[in-house]
Amino acid sequence: MKIPRPKTRAATALCLLGLLLACPSWGQKEPAPVLEELRPEPKHSGITAEILQRLTRGHYKSITLNDHVSGRIFDSYIKSMDPSRSYFSAADIGGFEPLRTHFDDLIKDGDLGPAFNIFNRYRQRLGERLRFLIGILDEGFETLDFGKEESLERTHTVWAGSTDELRRRWRRQLKGDVLNRLLAGTEREEIRKELRQRYHNQLKRLAKNNNADVFRVYTNAFLRAIDPHTAYYPPHQSENFNIHMSLSLEGIGAVLQDDGGTVKVVRLVPGGPADKAGELHPGDHIVGVAQGEDGEMVDILGMRLDEVVTLIRGPKETTVRLEIVPQASTKGEHTVIRIVRNKVDLADQQASSQILEVKVDERTDKIGVIRLPTFYVDFAAQRAGDPNYKSTVGDVKRLIAELEEAKVSGLVLDLRNNGGGALGEAIRLVGLFIRTGPVVQIRDGRGVIGVRSDTDPGILYDGPLAVLVNRLSASASEIFAGAVQDYGRGLVLGVQTFGKGTVQTLMPMTQGHLKLTQAKFYRISGESTQHRGVIPDVEFPGMVDKTEVGESALDHALAWDVIDRARYTRTGDTAPFLEELRRRHRERTQADPDFTHLVARIERLRKERAETTVSLSEETRRARKKTDEVRELESENSRRVSKGEKPFASYTELEAYNEKQAGSNDSPEEDPILDETVRIVADFIDLSGSTVPARRRGT
Repeated sequence: MKIPRPKTRAATALCLLGLLLACPSWGQKEPAPVLEELRPEPKHSGITAEILQRLTRGHYKSITLNDHVSGRIFDSYIKSMDPSRSYFSAADIGGFEPLRTHFDDLIKDGDLGPAFNIFNRYRQRLGERLRFLIGILDEGFETLDFGKEESLERTHTVWAGSTDELRRRWRRQLKGDVLNRLLAGTEREEIRKELRQRYHNQLKRLAKNNNADVFRVYTNAFLRAIDPHTAYYPPHQSENFNIHMSLSLEGIGAVLQDDGGTVKVVRLVPGGPADKAGELHPGDHIVGVAQGEDGEMVDILGMRLDEVVTLIRGPKETTVRLEIVPQASTKGEHTVIRIVRNKVDLADQQASSQILEVKVDERTDKIGVIRLPTFYVDFAAQRAGDPNYKSTVGDVKRLIAELEEAKVSGLVLDLRNNGGGALGEAIRLVGLFIRTGPVVQIRDGRGVIGVRSDTDPGILYDGPLAVLVNRLSASASEIFAGAVQDYGRGLVLGVQTFGKGTVQTLMPMTQGHLKLTQAKFYRISGESTQHRGVIPDVEFPGMVDKTEVGESALDHALAWDVIDRARYTRTGDTAPFLEELRRRHRERTQADPDFTHLVARIERLRKERAETTVSLSEETRRARKKTDEVRELESENSRRVSKGEKPFASYTELEAYNEKQAGSNDSPEEDPILDETVRIVADFIDLSGSTVPARRRGT
């Protein structure tokens, strides 16, 4: 082979990588799958140049491509293909390593050759793995010894040092998949056929990869190395993006993201089919999709996100089955759930209210609770001048009036799982509780700071107020909660929020669209909501793993920082009461059976997540499963006895009860978090002396 003299260091790296890929496969007894080599197309260089131009001129932070950023791009690209270190070997990574400091030059030069070479190697290794696993399944399960005490690493921290080590990892992963299905009661032959078909389908999909797929994966790995919310949408994906933003999609009502070859649930649309079904949760990974009750389960590992969305999407009132690995699962167990597709009904997203009573000494307080799943507004009706257009603020005004008529002593705004929405509505909502003043600051990439304010001097409600948030409260929710906290207008209770404090704009390109981060939100105190979110005054335990869900869980998320505070006057001060509120909260929840049960569940889950390996012994896993069931039954029965309720006779009875509760809307779900929230509001009323029911003010 004649090698031309390289003209640049990038070209040198390209030649080295070309030699690496020209070498024969290392030690494989079977030939690697015959796959057409994928190559960059001339148009890809032009799109890259256009993206780079818009990125350097329009991104919030100053972008300078250098060796440091090149290393981030390198790591992001490798992670996008092989996040679990299951395909590449240490030798592969060592061969790619000379490129670590060259991606900045390659992007500037529009040279996509090395990126395509790496992807071709990835396809080769994936094909080898699939054929290896199919070979084991063809031999039968006799080669998989489930009596042997060995373990599967949940996450590999180092690359496999040899072909044999890679194969050992592949074999253990297969054993884990088989064992999970055995423990779920699936017959061995059914498992063998299912997995063989799954791997065969992956091989066929692997052969269908095209040049556009590689360009998309590489470009978005490059952009994620800048910030996790900047992304490129090719023309076919731009259409799906627009459908999603208009909320006209008939599907399950879930926001999904590509998570290194798998699909992760980011959040559920309030009132959507998945939210109502109650079986899919943020942080869950979807690994299979099937149509109807009898359709074949299609393996989606490695599938493009837009392809997965197309599979899940469908006519309303039809069923889609999803094979998921729950976020709460610590052993990789798969489960299948069923969701009936439908459009998201605005009525299911709008604000609603209830009244909860709390006894404090000899006094009984009625606390109004307004549940706000999202910040919404009918923009079309608003622009048309309809005085009765649907909006968050309009509905909350009506609900507060109703609660005042019922003589509530305090108010809770429940923003749990509220992912944001119309920023203007969040600003107007703050205005219902203060006279006038700034609500949020927005800083652009040039350093120019704009302030959005409430200008209505009226106050609708001046009584005791609390805002309840959790890890899935994001964006506009964080702006509202932060403003209430900064003004001292009320308490913020719950879990540290998501930390989504950046603003993106969808920009049309010659081909496709670019979603670009162009600004950042700041509280009126000067603190950004980005990355850190809002820290509650009284913190509650949360089921969601913060290392998996939230801005701080994303690679290269923009940092938390501080600018000058806006000019505003605090309207109250909750600080003098916080220490006593926290003391009462601790004392009360330690004796509350519902709350202690919740805390115990969270602690068990935390300990299980900390385990780095999973046993592949069937006997050990069955014993562990039995132990877990006994412990869960004992914990639940302890809670029920403490409340004077009848304990369950068996775990089977508990399971049946849980399934019935999940599928029923007749009885309200127990909510120890909300119960404790209203007790804290009652404590606040007691400590502050605000016992007079809320009074309506002019607006």
